[in-house]
Amino acid sequence: MDFLKFDSDRCDLCGLCVEKCPFLALTMEADGIAVNEACRMCGVCVKGCPENAIRFEQKAGTVDKKEWNGILVYGEQENDRIHPVVYELIGEAGRLAEEAGYEVNVVLTGGEGTRENGEDLLLYGVDKVFVYEHPGFYGFKADCYADAVADCIAAQKPSVVLIGATPLGRSLAPRLSTRFHTGLTADCTKLEMKDNTDLVQIRPAFGGNIMAQIVISNSRPQFATVRYKVMDSAKKVEEPKGQVVVCPVSEDLVRSRITVTEIAPVRKSKSIEEEEILVVAGRGVKSEKDIAMVKELAEVLGGQLCFTRPMVEAGYGDTAHQIGLSGRTVKPKLIITCGVSGAIQFTSCMNGSECIVAVNSDPEALIFGIAHYCVVDDLCRVVPELIRKIRAEGKE
Repeated sequence: MDFLKFDSDRCDLCGLCVEKCPFLALTMEADGIAVNEACRMCGVCVKGCPENAIRFEQKAGTVDKKEWNGILVYGEQENDRIHPVVYELIGEAGRLAEEAGYEVNVVLTGGEGTRENGEDLLLYGVDKVFVYEHPGFYGFKADCYADAVADCIAAQKPSVVLIGATPLGRSLAPRLSTRFHTGLTADCTKLEMKDNTDLVQIRPAFGGNIMAQIVISNSRPQFATVRYKVMDSAKKVEEPKGQVVVCPVSEDLVRSRITVTEIAPVRKSKSIEEEEILVVAGRGVKSEKDIAMVKELAEVLGGQLCFTRPMVEAGYGDTAHQIGLSGRTVKPKLIITCGVSGAIQFTSCMNGSECIVAVNSDPEALIFGIAHYCVVDDLCRVVPELIRKIRAEGKE
């Protein structure tokens, strides 16, 4: 494997790396340690070298792109279940793969039950699910998880690796991109594939004022983390043809410097990405009294109150409830915007909602261009009347 490099000044030829390699990829030669094609970049030799003489390295422009094919999705598991973002990644990977003629594969790492979760993913049309199941993978341990996924990447050589922009994904992805000395684009909101298999990774930049198009043209694989609730989820196929591939897991591969002493569930409220009903306060909501009124509307509907970026900057809300390129992307069944002008930074992150109701006193407001129902009136007249009618309906 060309990516594995030895520092001749540090290496004392002790042979420990040769002995520890689970894939017999290292041999002792007259001129030093040699690496053959069996190397999976699992990291066992790097972790085990007492002299820190081994590292991963990829020089830009030295990789033959034709050797890297397919799209690999990291199948994150949360509470022993597949995270919903994975189905969105599979759906987007399928769209990109169709353009490039690629396979769509998934890699799973975890403890007991991981293989069963892999079997379920076959229903969504993936070609292969590579499963690394071992009790040592219980609880997320970034170092050995990175070793296992790197092992899969080195063996399969995917052109693109997609990972959810979750807390786990944001920890895992940079470790993998550093391992392969290649690029990583975080928090992508859109992906496109060029004819030469370069992935155009689109994400907000400069506070959401522009959409940057980023291309990794001189190295492989191409890593991208993708926001949850941005892509369409994959649909089940009538005749699944994929297969689960159980990958060997050695004790060295699961050896970690992290010890999981306890895993306790965190009681958390539903995020706005998961909410089916949202009410949004924009700059037309001008006081704490107005905020309370709009919040009451959200409560009687059984939803959550959200904010535009200017409202968060003014101190009315927090980023966890901010919709926009510098906040969250949402797809609720119903969203009611109150006093929202409809700037592209906001609308691009909510225009997939099933039903959009816009209340604004300005008949030229941009939000009316995407709304299904438009109310041109003072929100202080409209919102109390909506609340009254909803409460009345509930009593009948």
